[in-house]
Amino acid sequence: MLTTAGLARFTSCLRFADLPPEVVSRTRLLLLDCVGNMVRARRDSESTPALLAAVRAMGLTNGKARILADLERYSPAGAVLVNATLAHSLDFDDTHAAAIVHPGASVIPAALAAAEMTNASGAEMLTAIVAGYEVALRLALALPAGAHYERGFHPSATCGVFGAAASAARVFKLDESKTASAFGIALSQSAGSLQFLANGAWTKRFQVGWASMGGFVAATLAREGFKGAAQPIEGGYGFLRSYAPAPHPGRVLQDIGHVWELMQTGVKPYPSCRWGHAGIDAAIEMRAKYGLRVQDIEAVTLGISHAGMSLVGEPVDQKIHPASIVDAQFSGPFVIATALTIGKMEWDSYRLLEDPAIHDLMARIRCEEDPEMEAEFPANMSGKLTVKASGETLTETVIVPKGEPANFLTDAEVSAKYAGLVDTVIGAKAGARLAKAIMGLEHLTHAASLLNEGI
Repeated sequence: MLTTAGLARFTSCLRFADLPPEVVSRTRLLLLDCVGNMVRARRDSESTPALLAAVRAMGLTNGKARILADLERYSPAGAVLVNATLAHSLDFDDTHAAAIVHPGASVIPAALAAAEMTNASGAEMLTAIVAGYEVALRLALALPAGAHYERGFHPSATCGVFGAAASAARVFKLDESKTASAFGIALSQSAGSLQFLANGAWTKRFQVGWASMGGFVAATLAREGFKGAAQPIEGGYGFLRSYAPAPHPGRVLQDIGHVWELMQTGVKPYPSCRWGHAGIDAAIEMRAKYGLRVQDIEAVTLGISHAGMSLVGEPVDQKIHPASIVDAQFSGPFVIATALTIGKMEWDSYRLLEDPAIHDLMARIRCEEDPEMEAEFPANMSGKLTVKASGETLTETVIVPKGEPANFLTDAEVSAKYAGLVDTVIGAKAGARLAKAIMGLEHLTHAASLLNEGI
């Protein structure tokens, strides 16, 4: 079976009854995590005012669709763009390590807007989210993502557009032919560049938002009979051949419907690039274990893989002198300095960006490629932290960072992260009502009714 046809068949035929209980349970938690990010970013992300001003200027507020924590109404496409951009704005959203993809930010907002348009049930929306995760993640794994990254692409956006198309198509109940057409239209929207690293640009979050909107638009066009390109995944000018030098097309459909890639998606305990998380885990552990005092620390080395170095370790001068929150999110020295200093790394930690003590410690922190950590990639985003303090050399290695599937957060920890994000924005009572609706999603007659709880 051709790859596109197989993905279209899987997406259009997937039913809630097909989902194992553990997949249903995990999907609820991933939705809760995504919503928490949306709500907090609506208030706190520095890019939100410009985003909303542009959306209003383009007339995308002329509709009935909603976003989280906002009384204003939007067009469906506008709501997808805003919700998805917000979901990725804190860099606190879910991550599939091997795929190097943040799937929820693109998939979930498209499914939510489609559900609002069609009055779809919670079970339908949940099923659509699963379909979207599987499509986006399997495409990234088939590139494979590392080679795609080396070309400067941002797979959360390039692959996310197909995941968004799948989730919206499934909510719309498109048949196999129209779903394939949606993928053909999504191909024209597949874009996303790592060039945001040059200056801490807000394009990283925007291109994921645009991918979600692009996938939603693709499914809507297909729903109305618009014709998309044939064989957009495996074709001569299709996604796999155009976006990576040596793709593995067979990986896309391998064990689909039996092995769920969604279950390999981790939830971030820290709002920063995932490549720094093993180091943060190690720093928090070492601080508690050895009673480390910042003034006693002489030098710190974070050993990571080559892929991690390109994001949180280089260029060195930029990483030890982050000029913005985005810079700090991708700075190994900043997140390690913060964790060693205060014993945690949370969204409010970015208030320390101008702290002289943090900057002083950052100057003593360097990142380097470590062969042992490289050997763990792509299965794990591992890290080894070495601290020289008071004449001693201490080392802590974290192979599986907290939040990864093999070291997943407990339900209580995910709920605590969610509450920490939303309660200061909409209040604890509204936050609890919203969480209750999400955790009972499959029982909602109308999935979009959960939006009533987030204001």
